[in-house]
Amino acid sequence: MRALLSKAPGGPETLELAELPDPVAGAGQVVVDVRACAINYPDVLIIEDKYQFKPPRPFAPGSEIAGVVSLVGEGVTGWAVGDRVISTVGHGGLVERMAIDASRLYRLPDDRGFEDGAALLLTYATTIHALLDRGHLKAGDTLLVLGAAGGVGLAAVELGKAFGARVVAAVSSEAKAEAARAAGADEVIVYARAPFDKDQSKALADQFKAATGPGGANVIYDPVGGDYAEPALRSIAWEGRYLVIGFPAGIPRLPLNLTLLKSCDVCGVFWGAFAARDPAANQAHVDHLFRLWAEGRISPRVTEVFDFAEGGRAIAKMASRDAIGKLVVRVGG
Repeated sequence: MRALLSKAPGGPETLELAELPDPVAGAGQVVVDVRACAINYPDVLIIEDKYQFKPPRPFAPGSEIAGVVSLVGEGVTGWAVGDRVISTVGHGGLVERMAIDASRLYRLPDDRGFEDGAALLLTYATTIHALLDRGHLKAGDTLLVLGAAGGVGLAAVELGKAFGARVVAAVSSEAKAEAARAAGADEVIVYARAPFDKDQSKALADQFKAATGPGGANVIYDPVGGDYAEPALRSIAWEGRYLVIGFPAGIPRLPLNLTLLKSCDVCGVFWGAFAARDPAANQAHVDHLFRLWAEGRISPRVTEVFDFAEGGRAIAKMASRDAIGKLVVRVGG
């Protein structure tokens, strides 16, 4: 089978299309013929050895897949050859076939395509955990979403609206603003590109404050970090919750006196660890997501599909921070 492999640390241009032996289904596993693999920011980091997990090389990036079960291992119940499935796999998804623990599979509805299925779980499951478990978002709250046109950003806009919040979306271009509005944002801010000096940082804080209103943002969803974090924190409400999702713009240093003045919380969001530690709670969230998907209240926005051999180009586009919505690599027929 073909696989897009990282054989040495480096950027997307270092990935190599290679042949590997077909996997076998061990006890408790199935083999999935991968049809589509979504690209996420951790794929940018993991091939450069900048992610918190460093798999032994060679390995394939790609953390969420959709495909068809082709082999069923010993002890597996509830799954059969031909079943359409989706899964989050951490890494390894840019391959034609992979062995996956059956416990990590979810059934792909018959009326949904493989590209949409591959684009669902990581962004929306991260976000529902962030908003409900860490942010305690409730109807009537004001939610400020940074990077609101990316995969997790659009998921936060949609889920924020589904949960009854007023959503303020912050983006870096008018094209991204259109995507945020289409996802249901009540108000959209177009901010400048960092880095910011002191005056620019204050101006962005004022922009956030004006958009969130005199009460401030009850919940701030930040998958961006960098110089955007402190201005956003300055717009937080009394006893607000600042959700730390990721750092494509760099790891910020927040002035902790602001947390005292606003009596607010800064909350880390690590969905993968949450799902491993509390699988029942994660399953309840995923069930909720499937209901919202069936009702049309959320829908992954796949904006570009790449051929398998161009998987590195998809990761490069993610690294550029110009992507809107989700990028997906079409792996098999």
